[in-house]
Amino acid sequence: YPKSESSTTMMTSSFTICITTILIAQSCALRIFSARSQSSMIKMSASEIDPLLLRAARGEEVERVPVWMMRQAGRHMKSYRELCVKYKTFRERSEIAEVATEISLQPWRAYGLDGCILFSDILTPFPGMGIEFDITEKEGPKMKTWTTMDDVDKIKVIDPYKSTPFVAQALKSLRHEVGNKATVLGFVGLPFTLATYMVEGGSSVEYKKIKSMGYEKPQVLHAMLRKLAENIGDYANFQIECGAQVIQVFDSWAGNLSPYDYDTFAAPYQRIVIEKIKQKNPKVPIIMYINKSGALLERMAASGVDIISLDWTVTIAEARARIGDKIGIQGNLDPMVLFGPDQVIKERTEEILKACGGRNHVMNLGHGIDAGTSEEKAKFFVDTVQKYRF
Repeated sequence: YPKSESSTTMMTSSFTICITTILIAQSCALRIFSARSQSSMIKMSASEIDPLLLRAARGEEVERVPVWMMRQAGRHMKSYRELCVKYKTFRERSEIAEVATEISLQPWRAYGLDGCILFSDILTPFPGMGIEFDITEKEGPKMKTWTTMDDVDKIKVIDPYKSTPFVAQALKSLRHEVGNKATVLGFVGLPFTLATYMVEGGSSVEYKKIKSMGYEKPQVLHAMLRKLAENIGDYANFQIECGAQVIQVFDSWAGNLSPYDYDTFAAPYQRIVIEKIKQKNPKVPIIMYINKSGALLERMAASGVDIISLDWTVTIAEARARIGDKIGIQGNLDPMVLFGPDQVIKERTEEILKACGGRNHVMNLGHGIDAGTSEEKAKFFVDTVQKYRF
């Protein structure tokens, strides 16, 4: 049938409006789909690819600050003390793979921590170097003294696959157990700290023997430190090969050195270990901890590590002013705060979180958790961190 000109115009106009509406709707749908896809990809990245602490340790932007505690596996937990009844020595508990795995998992299960660290000891690689030792419950490590060049010549090249297969098995088991719900951490002692046990014959307070060796027989001490550095670098890489996703390096007793002696006997051998790790595993974050390290922050930052684990004697603001914002920070709540009321724990913890700003930060204590800490207080600390948002 013939149509009028106005009728035709109206139909054309209506058709154009319809097409435009459809195109707008399609555009909106595509934007929504794209946004959802991006959100899904971010969510997948967070929950299915890499665990939270690992991403934070790499300096990535994360949804919240991760938390774990040095010495989290051990005497403050009832389940650990019960296990000690059956496995009476520390070396049994740390060198039977199934037992070490169970102890490592105890705090992770109890507190829902973001990090699960291997239950072991910095002296564990010693027998593989021909250095025998024992650990007593009351006195700690005991061994013969190593003080001459003949002694140093007896230090063997480590083959950790042969000497510490239990470490390999435990790390592999931990990765299997925690999946991507937590980051598995390995750790090693750095050369100067290890050498203190060898020269002193055990733990020390003033480190007279090793300091005297540095003054009287520096060539012997340097030779010892170099051998230890080469072995410890290999041992750290072995842990990574077996499943450790982050490595913490402890030079616990280097804080007892003068700046000159630190630069002479600690720092060069720290760098050997760190460089060996970075050469073989450049993407694995390294955290460094030194007890009483307030005077050493700049030196620690220059070592090549990714994160400095602070003790509680410096503020976050002071640390950032001294080391800049490119290196990560771990810590730094005073462990004794966990003996205080919940409100104090919350206030002190949130003060640190706020000061760090949620970037390049792994929450921890400024030292290992005290054996007398209640599990309820430890859990409250962890929960406080995990609930905090910026």
